[in-house]
Amino acid sequence: MRFEVEDAFLYAFYCHCSRCRRRTGAACASIGGIEIDKVRIADGRDQLLKVDESEDGYRCLCERCFSPMVDVTREHRFAHVQLGALSGVPARRPDHHIYVGSKAAWHTITDALPRFEELPP
Repeated sequence: MRFEVEDAFLYAFYCHCSRCRRRTGAACASIGGIEIDKVRIADGRDQLLKVDESEDGYRCLCERCFSPMVDVTREHRFAHVQLGALSGVPARRPDHHIYVGSKAAWHTITDALPRFEELPP
């Protein structure tokens, strides 16, 4: 499965919540947010697995390898893209940390980016 996304991210951040840690197997997830119409499944649409569907959105995984593709969110209007899944370097880089209040105790944030206990105001 392969997806394409325009390099037009509206926001990007590091998420330290326990769900993102479990999903990625890492201390945090690097996520870029973009309008849903700027994301396209380029190949393997039949391998798209939708999970955790709700009125707000759902997660898209590759059915064969379970790699995260995108999370459809904010009432199906936006996609949260795992920046690590991109083959190129996005123009917008993460510029803040969220859910720092629940970050892994063993992880130390070493940059000077703004930090939010939960979500930014």
